[in-house]
Formats: sequence, structure tokens, C-alpha cells
Amino acid sequence: MTKRFRPIRILTAFTLALVAASLWSCSTKEVELIPREILFGNPVKTEPMLSPDGTMIAYLAPVKNVMNVWVRSIDEKDAHPITRDADQGIDKYTWAPDNKHLLYIQDNNGNENWRLYAANLETGKVRDLTPFEGVAAEFVHLDYSHPNEILVALNRDDPGVHDVYRLNLETGELTLDAKNPGGVMTWIADKDFTVRAAEAANDKAGTDILVRDSGNGEWRTLLTWGPNEVMSGHPVSFTADGTGLYLVDARDYNTGRLVKVDVATGAVEVIAGDPNYDVSAVLVNPKTCAIEAVQYVKDRVETAVLDEGVREDIEAIKRLHRGDMHFLGSDAYNNTWLIGFTVDNGPVPYYTFDRLTKQATELFVRRPELEKYTMATMEPISYTSRDGLTIHGYLTTPPGMSRNRLPMVLLVHGGPWARDKWGINNVTQWLANRGYAVLQVNYRGSSGYGKDFVNAGNREWGRKVHYDLIDGVNWAIKEGIANPGKIAIFGHSFGGYAALCGAAFSPDVFRCCVAISGLSDLGAWIKSQPPYWSTWREIMYARFGNPETEEMFLKSQSPLYKADQIRIPVLIAQGANSVRIPRSQSDRVVDVLKRNNVEHTYLLFEDEGHYISRPQNRMELYAEAEGFLAKHLGGRLEGEPAR
Repeated sequence: MTKRFRPIRILTAFTLALVAASLWSCSTKEVELIPREILFGNPVKTEPMLSPDGTMIAYLAPVKNVMNVWVRSIDEKDAHPITRDADQGIDKYTWAPDNKHLLYIQDNNGNENWRLYAANLETGKVRDLTPFEGVAAEFVHLDYSHPNEILVALNRDDPGVHDVYRLNLETGELTLDAKNPGGVMTWIADKDFTVRAAEAANDKAGTDILVRDSGNGEWRTLLTWGPNEVMSGHPVSFTADGTGLYLVDARDYNTGRLVKVDVATGAVEVIAGDPNYDVSAVLVNPKTCAIEAVQYVKDRVETAVLDEGVREDIEAIKRLHRGDMHFLGSDAYNNTWLIGFTVDNGPVPYYTFDRLTKQATELFVRRPELEKYTMATMEPISYTSRDGLTIHGYLTTPPGMSRNRLPMVLLVHGGPWARDKWGINNVTQWLANRGYAVLQVNYRGSSGYGKDFVNAGNREWGRKVHYDLIDGVNWAIKEGIANPGKIAIFGHSFGGYAALCGAAFSPDVFRCCVAISGLSDLGAWIKSQPPYWSTWREIMYARFGNPETEEMFLKSQSPLYKADQIRIPVLIAQGANSVRIPRSQSDRVVDVLKRNNVEHTYLLFEDEGHYISRPQNRMELYAEAEGFLAKHLGGRLEGEPAR
């Protein structure tokens, strides 16, 4: 259910359509409108996973418009749902190592107190394996050599930290396996199913990699990542014999390289790296624990083969499709791989690849209806910021239209330690289809470009990061792509914060603003974090500011405290149950807009958290946003009068 706050100035849908029709111009061929239902409704099928024995495929698909887990034989048409959730749906699941259960986690209307469930393939019975109020369950490890057990982390004893429990899938019995020694954020088990490594936050805004020699041994510090390295490193896995630990590590180098660290001596062997891009993905053999390949996200994804035994396989897979390939898993024997391909102007196809016969079989396409429509292509771009940094991003323009003084949407990614990538993006396609150029900017602080770039965003979120976005707008205007009088800023989460910054700090640049689950008060947000984010506290202080000692500094970078300067129309959407961005962050901005009689729309979704995930809510959100943008920028509307 959505609680709607109507805009101060209301136009009817018919009036909006007439406005859009009068402002829309197409210098060449006008492409067919892609219905919002196809872009933002439930996909037909998605997120496939191979069973451990390689004979079955699971995937997510709707049952009465609610996403559930389905199963079918890999080479037969016996698909059927194994879960029948009738409410909010399932989006995170995996096969249990016993080949008899599917495991999934689900919270309650976005409150992020995740519970772990097991669905029995034979009986269809679903069990709640972690029936604890106010507890967030996290997967730690599963291994095909231990089919009846998994390792799961629970903040059951202390809301601020997670301990590891051994969970028996047959009986549901939970046994404490590893007590959190303090500050552990990530746990790593070895091939013997023993938790022997962890990444723990320290009091210097960095993290320590802890190891121990046995399941009941004493923890010791193997290495430390300081504040400059912590965002560019993460644990990967143990070697098969347990004597080495694979990490992505940015010590003594600008980017995160794949290394192997000797657990006994700390000696480091560099396995793979790139001078400009962090290692983004690692392909690990599930049987031998050997590293077979790594990937880097550059303008597009690049794969580097490390094990000659898979080179022929990877080359064969590359020939299947023009898109960027992604490894989605394998069977327990590493004989069959599951592959997905992302392209910029088409839906995602999924394949199985038989490594013995070198044959690929297409499973399905995520949103096959998109194949009927002309979709936009995505162009990598770069420009120089005002202080000399190279900023990368992507430009998408409406197909069939001249790239000349178009209305433009600056679409800002969340995170902030994330990045935009080449590939299908339904929001981008929707905007381009409605007639807007779309600019996506990997501003400083975005991940993947090395530690110097990610650290350049520290304490600059409302200043130099904001300038990077404005410099991107100026680049598009200078190139003749964007009409300077018709530019919107649009984002979710940190992107919503950036959108509010655009409205408050640079209202003359933008014609309107769309902020979904956006931060408005950095200090209040840091103080409101849930208990299990406490391990990140010192890291957040170093990268944003300390609300206890730097109140005025944080206010200076918070759009709430300059909201009186907002004079452009604003659309705000918020999940009422969000623990990441509490609704107060949006409520307080809306209060200022009301007081100042600024045109605005506020969509408050009572049954959502940080993400607007229910299909009916997504449809409402994007219908409102479409009308809002059409009114202020002049793009097309679904259902507008024929002309």
C-alpha cells in the first residue's frame, strides 16, 4: 500500500499528455514505446542456478505476479514452482549442497531482518530455519563435500555482531561454530568446512585479516588493510590445502590485485592485476579451489584466463554472444558452467556450457518481450573534472533521434562505493525510449578504478563528487548533446542524495529532480544505522565525517540544510520500513518543500524498505516519474494521445 502525498500543483494525466505531445519532437524515426510493464514488471524468468549434481536448474519466476523459486530438469520441460510465496516474493536463494533443498532468505516488508528458509524439493514443504525476531541471517559457506550442513551467521546474541552457526539441514539444529572475536564483518571457511579466516574492522578505519590454524584455535592478525586500502580489497577463498588465502589486495599498489598469502608466514604472491582497474570477479574451481580466471570491469568486462585448462572453454563461450559474459556457477564437478551475457540493447540470455562436449545450450532469456522493441545503445565516455581527474561514464541516447540538444537525465548510481557498467539497464532504456539522453557518471568514490580514485571521494560527497556530476552535465552541453534548459537529476539511495544535492546546491543547473530513498542529513543518517552496521562505524567516520565531532561539516554537505534553496520541482519516493535510509530522511525534506510551497510529489510506500521491490509499487513509481519528467522535460508518455 502506498501513502500518497499529492503535489501542490496537480496536472491531470490528460493535460500531462498534451504537454508532452506539444514538447516532443523527433528529427528522424520515432521508435515504438516500450510498455512500463515489460521494463518494470516481473521478469518472465531470471537468476538461474545449477543443482550440485548438474541435473536440474532452479530460477526465479512469478506465481500470480509474485516472484518464487521454480525447478526443472536441465534437459526437460517439467518446470514447477517449489515455493509459493503470495506476498512480497523471493529474490535471494541458492541450492543446498544436499541437492534436496533450496535455501532462500527473506525479510518482512523490507526491514532487513533476514530469515533463512529451506524448501524441500520432494515434499514442497518450507521450513523457517532461523525463526528469531530481530535477527538478520547471512550465508557464510556451503560445500558439496558436506551435503547436510551449511554455515550461517546470526546476530542472535549481540545485535551488533554476527557469530557463525553450523546448521543441520535434516534436523534444523543450530550449533555455535565460531564466536565473533569483535568487529568481524566477513567469515571465510576452508575446504574442510572450518571457519579459519575473517575480515574484522579495527579502530583505525581499516580492517584486519584474521586467521587461525584450527576450528578452536586462537585468532591472529595475518595482515592489515589501512583506510586507503580497505575499499579495494576483500577475501576470496582458501587454497585446497588450507595453507594459502586468496585475497583481492591493494597494498603496495593502486588497484586491487588477486594475491595468494601464505597463512603461516604472510608471504604474498601476486596472481593477477591491472594497473588501472581492480579485480572484479574471480572464477574458482569448486573441486580443486584453483583460480581459473579473473575479470575486470573496464568500459566493458574483460576476462583474463589464469588456468590453461579452461582457455578453450572461455574462448568457446565468447563466440556464443556479443555481450559481456558472466560466470553464474557450476555443478559440483565443474563439468557444467552456467553463463549469462549482458548487452546494452537487449535482454539477458542464460546458457549452460558442457565443458566435456564444448556445447552450449540456451536456457531462457530474462525479459524476452524486449526483443520486439528497438532499444538504445550505451556509449562509454570520459571527461576531465575541474581539478584534473579523468571521470568515466556512459551515454545513452534515444534510438532514431538526432543527438542534438536533447532533454537529458543525469542518472546517478548508488553506493557510493559502486559503479555503473555497460549492459542492459531498464531505467536507462525507459528514459531513452521516452526521448531523453541519459548520462551515467562514475564519479570519484566509485569502485573499480583503484584506491586513489575511490579515496578521492572521501569527505567530498557534497562537494567534489557533486562537481564531478556538474562537470558531466557541462560536458554534455558543450558536446551539443544536452539542452541546458531541460536537464533532470535522478537517483536512488546515494544517487537520491546526489539528486537532492543537485536540487539544493545547483538548482540553476537542473529543471527537476527525482530522489528515491535519498539521504538528506548525513549526520543523522550515520547515527541511525542499524546495530549490525556498527563494524563499519570507523570506516564511515573516515569517509563521511564523525557526527559527534563534525556536526557542522556534515551539515555543510547535507542537502536538508540547504533545502530552502530548492526551487525546482521534486519527486521523492521512500520505503516506510527502510533501515538503510530511514523515512525521516525524506520526510524532513518534504516538510521544507511544503513550507516553501515548492512543487513536489511524495510517494511513501508503506510495505517497502530500501528498495521499491513489489511490482505494483514499481509500476506506480515509474508511472509517476514518467508523468513528472514529461511535464518538465517534454518526453513521451505511455498512453498519450495518438498524433
